[in-house]
Amino acid sequence: MKAMPARRLTRLMVVLALLPLAGACSDDDGGQQAAGTFRTAGSGDRVVIATENGLRLRPADGRGVTVDERWSHRGKVWTLDLSCADRTTGDESCPRMPYVEIPDGVSVTATARNAGVDVTGVAAALDITTVNGDVTVTRSGRDDADVRLSTRNGSVRATSVAADRVHAVTTNGDVVVGCAAVPSGVGAATVNGSVDVTVPHDSPAYRVTASTDNGRATVAVPAQRADRNHTMTLTTVNGDVDVRRD
Repeated sequence: MKAMPARRLTRLMVVLALLPLAGACSDDDGGQQAAGTFRTAGSGDRVVIATENGLRLRPADGRGVTVDERWSHRGKVWTLDLSCADRTTGDESCPRMPYVEIPDGVSVTATARNAGVDVTGVAAALDITTVNGDVTVTRSGRDDADVRLSTRNGSVRATSVAADRVHAVTTNGDVVVGCAAVPSGVGAATVNGSVDVTVPHDSPAYRVTASTDNGRATVAVPAQRADRNHTMTLTTVNGDVDVRRD
């Protein structure tokens, strides 16, 4: 049998859907954005990204959502096709971890698969999910919004994250959360791994639930006279749990 030529079969599809809130507007005409940049209506817009591989989110210079390839749109849905169907194996122009540049003040929901998601310097509400990969967040979030980070078979590592509430969860991996702003709530959970949370030195007292079946739980934040508006729930099965002020 004649050998078939090698082709890259990896599917990489990123769909960006702008869902404006009340008062925002968008162009409903179909077409292609020439420069790979979609200008948002302003703070409060929502960007939804889905990819079957990994993703890197970075801050944008202005109000535009920018990707490292051209994309097309129909209505309010903007699509970046990185399926690589017509590119050969090893072609460097077919990225496994595309960049998407995000402007300040939006809300980002990103879902990946079989690779990690890396977020650096993005001042946005974040809801990041992957499977079989790490979620890494650095100097991102907003202190008036929530940050939700989730993976399965990977670790969640958030450094200098700003959020009103932080939710970080995995199944097989560690959860490490370092808060740059005082959160009202932190939820962190894993099954096979450790949980490590650090809050700012001026954080108030928290109602803390810290539990592990096979490990130690160390709580080094004030707990007396904590109100119901400041809570932490930190759990694992096989690993340690640590929470402290910086």
